[in-house]
Amino acid sequence: MEPDVNKIYVWDLPQRLFHWLLASLVVVSWISVEIGGNAMQIHMLSGYTILTLVLFRILWGFFGSTHARFASFVRGPTAAIAYLKALRRNEADRHWGHNPAGAWSVLAMLALLLVQAGTGLFSNDDIATEGPLAKLVGKAVSDRITSIHHLNVDLLYVLIALHLATVAYYYFGKRENLVKPMLTGFKVAAAGAGASDAVQTSGKIWLAALLLALCAGGVYALINYLAA
Repeated sequence: MEPDVNKIYVWDLPQRLFHWLLASLVVVSWISVEIGGNAMQIHMLSGYTILTLVLFRILWGFFGSTHARFASFVRGPTAAIAYLKALRRNEADRHWGHNPAGAWSVLAMLALLLVQAGTGLFSNDDIATEGPLAKLVGKAVSDRITSIHHLNVDLLYVLIALHLATVAYYYFGKRENLVKPMLTGFKVAAAGAGASDAVQTSGKIWLAALLLALCAGGVYALINYLAA
């Protein structure tokens, strides 16, 4: 007989698609910039798409389902530190959505990606490629922004490594698979196991599509009309 379990729908479809598309595009951006040359066109297209996705995720943080909303998981630094201390003592509460420490990682990831994609619009490689808005600021300013672009990507890689290490820690140390729920949308716990944020409201697919279209249109206008 299978044990009784709680099966909670945590990650809505728009958030799951955002997560995996973003992860794929970060890899594409990294590979294309390493190749250079004509691959820089792919790098730029990937950057535009990342910017679109990040803008969408910010909006979805206000209009999405329960666990996608910033208000449901973002807490102050004190709560994050308290969670990490409890985690070290193996006394941390179970959270269906992002825990207080993970919330700050989400915010940091979105901020770094926004900076990376935004500075890319003004950057240049001193060879044959420059962002669509580079001419608006001139070469000297573009060079300074390019330096920020290069520094920020190192910070982004550190945060990605920390994220992967955290996933591995939860899997091997806490016996909690964080990857599967991001594929299926569901988290599972023994029946009766409490969680501080188990209640879930659904995100509307039509609203997600509308917000994504608005973000894509805004980015398209930015790179095609502001740069003209």
